Amino acid sequence: MTTTTTRAQSRHWSRHASNYDELFLDPFEPGVENPIVPAIGAVPDPGSKLAIDLGCGTGPLLPMLLGRFREVVAIDFAPAMVDAARQRLGPDADRVQFHVRPMDQLDDFTDRVDVAVAINSIVMPDVRDVDRTLSAIRRALRPGGVFFGVVPAIDAIQYQTMLLLDRALEQGNAPAEADRLAQQQAEHHLYDFGFGRFAFRGLRQKFWQSFELDYRLRKAGFGSVRLDQVLYPWDANLPLGEHFRGQPRSWDWAFEARP
Repeated sequence: MTTTTTRAQSRHWSRHASNYDELFLDPFEPGVENPIVPAIGAVPDPGSKLAIDLGCGTGPLLPMLLGRFREVVAIDFAPAMVDAARQRLGPDADRVQFHVRPMDQLDDFTDRVDVAVAINSIVMPDVRDVDRTLSAIRRALRPGGVFFGVVPAIDAIQYQTMLLLDRALEQGNAPAEADRLAQQQAEHHLYDFGFGRFAFRGLRQKFWQSFELDYRLRKAGFGSVRLDQVLYPWDANLPLGEHFRGQPRSWDWAFEARP
C-alpha cells in the first residue's frame, strides 16, 4: 500500500541519499559489535538461497550478501537510495535485482525468500505501515526462512540522557539546569518518547523499545523471536561520547525472527 505519507517520506529519504552515511549511525562501522554479521555468516548452505535486503538504503550490506548467497534482491522506496546502492557496487550491481517500492509490496516473493534482512529500515512512523510490512515479510519467507534486522532504540536515547544528566550534576549544575543541559545535548526536541518517534530534516522514523519489537514481530506471525543488541563505541557519533568510554556502550536493537 502506497500512501501519501509513504510518498512524502520517499522524497525526503531520496534527498538525503548523498549524505545518509554521514547523518546516521552505521551498524557496520569498525568498532561496532553487530550480532547480525556473524548470524548471516552462519546461515547454512548459502549457495542455494535467496536473500533480500529490505530498505537497502545506500547498499552497505549488499557486498556481504553477494559474497554468500545464490540470489540477492534489494528493495528501497527511495529512488536515490537505490541509485546510490548501484553506484556503491559498481559492476557487481548487475548481480542484484533492484526494486523501487515500499517494503510491504512483496506479493511476488511469497514463500520464496530464505533470508530477509532489514537494517534500520523498519522505521515507519505509522505503526499500521510497520504491521503491514512485518506481515508481508513473514509471508515472503519460505519454511525454514529467517528474518534478521536492526532497529533504532529509543531506550538508548534515555540511557544517554541519564549519563548526560549525571555529568551535568557532577559539574555542579543545579537540578533544573542539569535537566536542561541533558535534554539539549541528547536532542530531546527531535524525539517523542511516548510513541517512540524521531523527526529530523523532514525525515520521520520509528524508534523502538525491546518489548514493542517482540510484540509486533509476534503479531505479524513470527513464532520465534530472539533479541540482541548492536553495541556502538563511545565516539563523536554519540553526544559527548568521549566522556563515557568507561560506561557500558549504547545500542540499537537487533533481532532474529522465524515463522
